[in-house]
Amino acid sequence: MAKLMTIRPRVSMMKPLIQSTHAMRDTAANRNTASWRQWYKSARWQRLRLEVLIRDLYTCQQTGVILAGKANSPDSPVVDHKVPHRGDPALFWDINNLQAVSKAWHDSEKQRLERQL
Repeated sequence: MAKLMTIRPRVSMMKPLIQSTHAMRDTAANRNTASWRQWYKSARWQRLRLEVLIRDLYTCQQTGVILAGKANSPDSPVVDHKVPHRGDPALFWDINNLQAVSKAWHDSEKQRLERQL
C-alpha cells in the first residue's frame, strides 16, 4: 500500500489587515502620554483636589447634585478645570480654575462643550 505524504501549506500566515482593539487602545494610549498627565497622579494634585471638594462642599457646581457616589457612579465627584489647561501648569494648578462637578455632568455636558471649541 502506498504511503501518504503530508503536503506543506503554500499560503503563509499573513498579518491581520485590521488592528485588534488592544493594539488600537495601546496606540492611542501612547499617543496621549503627555508629561502633564502625570500631574494627576501626584500627591500635590490629590491635596488640591480634596481642597476644591471641601471648598465646594461636595456639591456639583453646575447641577447642584450632592457628590456622594463611589468611583464611576453618576454622582461621584470630579474636579474639573473651568478653562482647559492643555498642559499649561499655571492653569492646571490654579485653584480658581477648578470646580467640583458630578461625573455624569463632566462625562456628558463638559465633553460636549469641549468638542465645540
